[in-house]
Amino acid sequence: MNQENTPQADDKVPFRTGFVAIVGRPNVGKSTLLNRLIGQKISIVSRKAQTTRHRVTGILTSDKAQFVFVDTPGFQTRHRNALNRSMNRTVSQVLGDVDLVFLVIEAGRFGDDDRKVVSVLPADAKVVLVINKVDRLCDKSQLLPFIAKMAEVYPFTEIVPLSAERGTNVEALVKTATPLLPEGEPMYGADEITDRSERFLAAEFLREKLFRLLGDELPYGVAVEIEKFETEGNLRRIYAAVVVDRSSHKGIVIGKGGEQLKRIASEARVELEKLFDGKVFLEVWVKVKSGWADDERALKSLGYE
Repeated sequence: MNQENTPQADDKVPFRTGFVAIVGRPNVGKSTLLNRLIGQKISIVSRKAQTTRHRVTGILTSDKAQFVFVDTPGFQTRHRNALNRSMNRTVSQVLGDVDLVFLVIEAGRFGDDDRKVVSVLPADAKVVLVINKVDRLCDKSQLLPFIAKMAEVYPFTEIVPLSAERGTNVEALVKTATPLLPEGEPMYGADEITDRSERFLAAEFLREKLFRLLGDELPYGVAVEIEKFETEGNLRRIYAAVVVDRSSHKGIVIGKGGEQLKRIASEARVELEKLFDGKVFLEVWVKVKSGWADDERALKSLGYE
């Protein structure tokens, strides 16, 4: 056999696979970054804080690596109730069980709430600082001094500035992070983008529409419960309850003549049909479950960890 044509082990680039936590304070763009990384929307996005309440897993597979991203809730600095404690518990659990951390902050801003997230990073963690929203910096000359300042805050493995919303430099983040993952075979198929169930995604997409369309009117104590999910060929029948904390909140969600709830359901259905690539029948109603956001049992029944 010709020795020159024999592949050498040293020449072969090993495949890498690992879990990557995406963490940061609320509203820094974690969900937008996850959606951009995997090329499809699976994590809901809103300007309102605390949109992401669960850990959402996205999968990115290239010819060199497989990233299993975990998008976490924004770390809550005020432990007001059981829901906030549940979200912070989720962040801490994720951080203790990943190979790499993406800490997301806003360009030009690093406050006490960001420092709080840094304080819960495991001592031995490999952390890539992702400086998001660089496109919103009025004075671009501020970026390099800001990067230098951040390098003194924590021994970050790498620092990558980008814009998740525009997609600027996101490929550079993937390239930078790939060699930081451990060697290993892929855990998921190349075409898989999430390990979350369709039932879970349906609840999340409906909840996003509540956040987006109700805006500041949206009551804090609002959740979505999928009561029935049926699949008939290419058709999905979804029956969902919007859970509110008080009777007075019911009218806010339903709107005059039921118009608000109809619009919420209609826009959620359109997005779900894109996501599932099939027809969706979506029926939505509102029910009151007093005190659910501060009730551990109620949180578990609604899927919180």
